[in-house]
Amino acid sequence: MSEQLPDGGDELSPEEIEALDARWSSSWTPDEVAHRLAGISTPWCVAAGWALDLFRGGQTRDHGDIEIAIPEAGFPEVRDRFPGYVFDAAGSGRIWEDAPPETLAAVHQTWLRDPVTGDYLLDVFREPHDGDIWICRRDETIRLPYSEIVHHTRDG
Repeated sequence: MSEQLPDGGDELSPEEIEALDARWSSSWTPDEVAHRLAGISTPWCVAAGWALDLFRGGQTRDHGDIEIAIPEAGFPEVRDRFPGYVFDAAGSGRIWEDAPPETLAAVHQTWLRDPVTGDYLLDVFREPHDGDIWICRRDETIRLPYSEIVHHTRDG
């Protein structure tokens, strides 16, 4: 990821930012994501709020969205799982719809959108890595093997 945002994209107004909650209201659950990603070779894990609930063993609150983290190089395999959907890049209050590769390379978050409804279903964090080693995007001196950071619930 670069630190410089790409040109273009749409800057979201305060009203559009507020309306994002409704656009995320159809987001998938961790079980749905696991089903849709079953069999891929790219390591992935649920991140953020849902990850905390999975770690605790049960849902503690409503979630407005779901995030997963993957190695950046694994994004094509994830993208290929969702023909008919669109990936938008998001960052710093901007959205780049159906983002081209050069835009994706510059931002961390990628939102999977249903082009028919406009709803967002999945937020994919594309993480820096060195092969099977995850690299913290905020401090590249923090590095861990994916085998140590990706944990599984009892049901997989």
